[in-house]
Amino acid sequence: MKIAVTYENGNVFQHFGRTEQFKVYTVEDGKVVSSEVIGSNGIGHGALAGLLAEGGVDVLICGGLGGGALNALRQAGIEVVAGAQGDTDAAVEAYLKGELQDSGANCDHHHHGEDHECCGHHEEEGECCGGDDEQGGCGGCCGERPNWIEGRNVGKTVRVHYRGTFDDGTQFDSSYDRGEPLEFTCGAGMMIPGFDKAVADMEVGQVLDAHLQPEEAYGMPDPGRIFRINLTQLPGAEQLHVGERVYLSDGMGQPFGVTVLAMDEATITLDANHEMAGRPLNFRIELVEVL
Repeated sequence: MKIAVTYENGNVFQHFGRTEQFKVYTVEDGKVVSSEVIGSNGIGHGALAGLLAEGGVDVLICGGLGGGALNALRQAGIEVVAGAQGDTDAAVEAYLKGELQDSGANCDHHHHGEDHECCGHHEEEGECCGGDDEQGGCGGCCGERPNWIEGRNVGKTVRVHYRGTFDDGTQFDSSYDRGEPLEFTCGAGMMIPGFDKAVADMEVGQVLDAHLQPEEAYGMPDPGRIFRINLTQLPGAEQLHVGERVYLSDGMGQPFGVTVLAMDEATITLDANHEMAGRPLNFRIELVEVL
């Protein structure tokens, strides 16, 4: 069994969606046999759930997280024990003894625009905007869904067609062009907040135009997601060009997108912000079906 704990300086980090590290413990016969600290690469909670699942994690111990993050983790088959504090080693020992209590989804404060790295599209892979981002997950301080989303479709699986455009009319994505509606669970943290909110109370057959500010989409660019590394750390980096969008893999094999900002003879500067961070977006959405 593997147990992951949100980690910072030996203690349980309190905001799941913003954690930069996990301490992962391997447990055999009820005892910890090894542990290691891995990085999250600044990805949002949807991708964090995938990161942990790909690493074979069975249990997550954390401080605060919201309903969307909780749903994403449960859908990945990961048991969640929230509300932990203090030393990570002690938290794991308490869990193994059956003494650690789960508080459930427990984060209800939001700082929109700080952590909205969710639901973009892999253009290279034919996926969709509003759906599955390389960075996944949405919003708030803990990566949870905004708890103000209400409507008849919240919690239901829906299928929608949509067309996404920038303010100048340029189309950046369209499910119509792919010939297949997008399917997702409304309000479960799978979508950017404004898209989810738009669909929440639609009727089947309705077509709606939604104009989303950056805070409702991919947030504003975060300077903390810009980093510089030596060219020797990225094989083939010398072939890249400024402005190019590429995908890297973290230590667990999870892909995340970066844009090349600058290069010199020894280093390369990369921006892990979503490529549409800071941009208002427009969607024409058609609700095709509620399952």
